[in-house]
Amino acid sequence: MEISSTGRFEVRITAADVGKRVSVRRLSEPGGTGEKFTDTVGVLTSWDDGVLLITRKGGESVRIAESSLVAGKVVPAAPARRRGPAATYEELARVVARAWRPVESERLGEWELRAAVQEVPRDGGPPRRAALGERPWGVVAGRRAGFTRRANSVLPLGDPGLPLDEALTAVRRWYGERGLPAYVQTATGAEGTQELLCAELERRGWVREVTAELWIGALAPVADRAEGSGAVLSRTADEAWLARYQRKGVSEVALKVLGSGPSVWFATVPGAAGEAPAAIGRCVVDGRWASFAAVEVDPARRRQGLATTVMAALARQALAEGASAACLQVENDNAGARALYAGSGFAAHHAYHHYREPATEPPTSA
Repeated sequence: MEISSTGRFEVRITAADVGKRVSVRRLSEPGGTGEKFTDTVGVLTSWDDGVLLITRKGGESVRIAESSLVAGKVVPAAPARRRGPAATYEELARVVARAWRPVESERLGEWELRAAVQEVPRDGGPPRRAALGERPWGVVAGRRAGFTRRANSVLPLGDPGLPLDEALTAVRRWYGERGLPAYVQTATGAEGTQELLCAELERRGWVREVTAELWIGALAPVADRAEGSGAVLSRTADEAWLARYQRKGVSEVALKVLGSGPSVWFATVPGAAGEAPAAIGRCVVDGRWASFAAVEVDPARRRQGLATTVMAALARQALAEGASAACLQVENDNAGARALYAGSGFAAHHAYHHYREPATEPPTSA
């Protein structure tokens, strides 16, 4: 906190500091007799009508009455990392996007609109595989669904080339034409992330449905975690691999997404005869980066080091192709995965979120 030469706290931020990372101290109980303080660090996303809105690293928004402020100052955009590879948010966002490509995409300025639409039968069964040459959204026998939010959301890396309200209207129209809800993927907690866009989406009624984190680490320690090779590597997701994959009944659209990326590898630890694999994983090698995903283990075989075996096999292949750094995405409530990745030297780089469009209908063109 800022302390003046007289030893008193000072508020050294104003509305002109919107968009900057700040640290503030406020009275926990304005008007109370006991001086109980609460500290908040994050990006100042607005200061209107006597209320500050600060977005923390994890994406949570905190409203603070100006009258409760005791001290405040602008702080560096992001703390220095103590371990792991150096990486910017934009670099990681592009690497992860290339590792999970949509079937269709379109540019809106510097925003990328992405879709991977699959047909879900009305009886609730698994998505069917489209006929050769058939457009993935051209089937009318059932309902349409996007294969994962990552492949069916806007990646807003820069200026859409339109005022925000017009850009969001165009986004909603584009996804509406494909029978999908509109999602915008944003990030918080690192230099260059999108706290201001998150705040603007929330002001317009967009709802944050998913928050997770992107973790990064050095690749070599992952390769060294397990000796030998208990995993079989393949360039394609075969029927055995898919039998363990948590998204059952994947369609041709899903297979295209799973197989997308500069250099894609699938790892399988065989199970007992006639059973699904004991463990699987996926890795995409892209320059210096190896992006891990879909690391899954038979629930009956957990805590046997199989996830480590899968990742080590994939990491060794990525090292052979010249990669040196690794990244992966993990949900906040997946304690087991977070412990595994932390033990392999990974650490959180930033949080990412998916915002869903408001329930009201967007304007339509004439």
